[in-house]
Amino acid sequence: MRADSAFYSKAVLGTAAKLDVRFSVTVGQDRKVRAAMEAIDEDAWAPIPYWQTMTVRLIVRRVRPTPGSQLALFTAWDYHAFVTDRAGDTLELEADHRRHAVIEQSIAELKSAGLAHLPSGKFTANAAWLALAVMAHNLGRAVGALTGTQLNRATMATLRRTLFTIPGRLVHSARRLRLRLPRNWPWAQAFTTALTAIAAIPAHC
Repeated sequence: MRADSAFYSKAVLGTAAKLDVRFSVTVGQDRKVRAAMEAIDEDAWAPIPYWQTMTVRLIVRRVRPTPGSQLALFTAWDYHAFVTDRAGDTLELEADHRRHAVIEQSIAELKSAGLAHLPSGKFTANAAWLALAVMAHNLGRAVGALTGTQLNRATMATLRRTLFTIPGRLVHSARRLRLRLPRNWPWAQAFTTALTAIAAIPAHC
């Protein structure tokens, strides 16, 4: 189980331990935890007692505060910590724990797009809208992955701006409709690559 600090509680970790579920949960940084983090040696980690009922491992990553961060005025380091009962290499566990942020990013993108229109007064309408919003999100990300460029990790907002809202017009030529797009569109190659990959997908009836 990987989770953010909203799940940092004795009840959650106690239940995980009771059910023999391995976990890594982002730590809520109160004064005691902050003091423990600041006392850790440069390249060290250490087991710590947790609520005096179980022993877990505190893993801390420190980074320089990003530009514009409120912390930048007051401290030289920003700490990201979590507790885990998993065995293994520190760097591998830390990298694996950070993967839960991918899910959080997708949820945030959905909330700012299709899910912004929820809820309605009917459960079935909410369920249908949720399914459609998630399918649209996944299809959009799939198109980004097919570009073969840095857009394969872009947010939906970026994909809409670069791939899905290209100005163009339909014209008649040789009795056929053709789509004319800007010649110097910065993401033309990415668009063409994705379109070629989509056209190559076998059709199934």
